[in-house]
Amino acid sequence: MQVDLLIHSASQVCVVPAHDGPQRGSRLGDLGIIEDGAIAVKDGKIVAVGKTAVLQQKFTADHTINANGRCVTPGFVDPHTHIPWYGDRANEFEMRLGGASYMEIMAAGGGIMSTVRNTRQASLDELVADNLPRLERMLRWGTTSAETKTGYGLEKAAELKQLDAMVELNRQQPVELTYTFLPAHAVPAEWNGRTDDYVQYVITDLLPAGADWMEKHNVTLFCDVFCEAGVFDVAQTRAILTRAAELGFRLKVHADEFEGLGGTRLAVELGAVSADHLVKTPDEDIAALGQGDTIAVGLPGTPFGLAEDEYTPAKAILAAGGALALASDCNPGTTWNESMQMVIALGCRYMGLTQAQALAAATINAAYAIGRGDEVGSLEAGKQADILILDTADYRQLGYRYGTNLVQTVVKSGSLVVG
Repeated sequence: MQVDLLIHSASQVCVVPAHDGPQRGSRLGDLGIIEDGAIAVKDGKIVAVGKTAVLQQKFTADHTINANGRCVTPGFVDPHTHIPWYGDRANEFEMRLGGASYMEIMAAGGGIMSTVRNTRQASLDELVADNLPRLERMLRWGTTSAETKTGYGLEKAAELKQLDAMVELNRQQPVELTYTFLPAHAVPAEWNGRTDDYVQYVITDLLPAGADWMEKHNVTLFCDVFCEAGVFDVAQTRAILTRAAELGFRLKVHADEFEGLGGTRLAVELGAVSADHLVKTPDEDIAALGQGDTIAVGLPGTPFGLAEDEYTPAKAILAAGGALALASDCNPGTTWNESMQMVIALGCRYMGLTQAQALAAATINAAYAIGRGDEVGSLEAGKQADILILDTADYRQLGYRYGTNLVQTVVKSGSLVVG
């Protein structure tokens, strides 16, 4: 059989198979390793994975890549970023080093609102130009699919501008983007002291605008809410997400980053695809994750970036039978990190994951956390051919090493894009 591409002679092909869905509980970390492995690709899809000798006998390829004893994994999927934004907040990092807390900076008009002001003022072209280099760096470090969010507009024109920027960014570079509408990321300064009124504005103006954008572009958006003390409470979050679901959005929730308000249980109740952050998650919410389909997304770069001591309780979530994914939370305020390799390293050190668990959380489970587990995140026949060749023979170098790029080659949808 003729194929377009045959990657062969890999020390390990880490298939990271789906388990009729994400890898849950004690089963997280199933890598399905094939030694001396090979992958056959045709029309951008994987057609076969197996031993090199078997696939070389079965397939004739237009192009071949000799992995030469290196490890092959799925492309990383980053299921929570805050791309696109404009500008930076290096001055606030300096303030935090001087003792100011994240919430104190936010209350003083910094934080999210600082980036909101910059993003509102930027043109669409400026927003695209500012974010292309971030996605290019993500690709070089192995991310082949990523979620992107609005939430730095917080009024109709700027929120829609962010969505338009995502479309243009998706067109101009290889990292495949999934779009999230986050008009309830913060209460903007012009609505200060009138949170309930802003919630009504989100429900009556911003969500319908997002729904119209979805219809125009023939794409389904996620809708997300920052359910947190000092931002949006559980009742406000419920009201926004209930209306979003009625308008055809899929659901996500920022929850339990600083206080456990019940946002995770709400996410499970409403059938949200994911609940993200989950640092201060109460025991009853962890139990709910084990009973529902909502994926817990840990963002270890965020507490690391804030120099905090608590991280997503991964072991408790897995013990409850939950599904866990990892993401970068790449944003200008708390964790400007474009490397999922660094996220894996942090997940191993501060969330207690093994390298195998962290790799599965950053690939197949991350894919399910953006609703794309049937398309990407594993090296199974029928999936999109998003493939990494590492500059090492052993996947366990991921997590063990950090601050150096172990990705030698990136294949996206069957095409060589790095290496």
